[in-house]
Amino acid sequence: MSKILIVEDESAIADLERDYLELSGFEVDIENSGISGLDAAIHKDYNLVVLDLMLPEMDGYEVCRRIREEKDIPILMVSAKKDDIDKIRGLGLGADDYMTKPFSPSELVARVKAHLARYERLVGTNPKSINDIVEIRGIRIDKTARRVYVDGEEKVFTTKEFDLLTFLAENPNHVFTKEELFREIWDMESIGDIATVTVHIKKIREKIEKNSTKPEYIETIWGVGYRFKV
Repeated sequence: MSKILIVEDESAIADLERDYLELSGFEVDIENSGISGLDAAIHKDYNLVVLDLMLPEMDGYEVCRRIREEKDIPILMVSAKKDDIDKIRGLGLGADDYMTKPFSPSELVARVKAHLARYERLVGTNPKSINDIVEIRGIRIDKTARRVYVDGEEKVFTTKEFDLLTFLAENPNHVFTKEELFREIWDMESIGDIATVTVHIKKIREKIEKNSTKPEYIETIWGVGYRFKV
């Protein structure tokens, strides 16, 4: 049974989220502050964290940043803040998804299931005797070990950054829309919010490009989407 941590200071919301997740077969714990939530996320064994942005003692941004330094589990950030800048900041700190309040509990359950399913597929324990390698112009992607090297130097990627880079590199010169990339990497419809893709492309470019403002690998096709150039 997958274990979910909810970090939410509004008890009514936390209880509702827990009830729906438990009805769907998850084991759920609740923490009501940023500090207690961070401590639980780091020191206990959870499969996913549902993280509110506005928390007492420590905000969700800082909690997300510190969790990501220690663990690579999915983080689903939720907030009443609707501005793109808030979404971009949260996603840039390593959150895998961002939901704006109010949202339906069934949508939360659907997103939790989608993130868990994809994460479990990608970090499955089935060993391979030969590493699956993608190499393009100085970039080496080890799919088995989930490691990326740029000109021989290893770069650290979050789960979704690695998945997005690998997908683009394995489909070179093909132009993908943001909606297509969201469906492919996040396994769900964008529901009108594709800032996630933009933020992850930006973070990937910072790690693989010599000059992220003049990308040599991931090219923006204005009005359409992105492609990986070879």
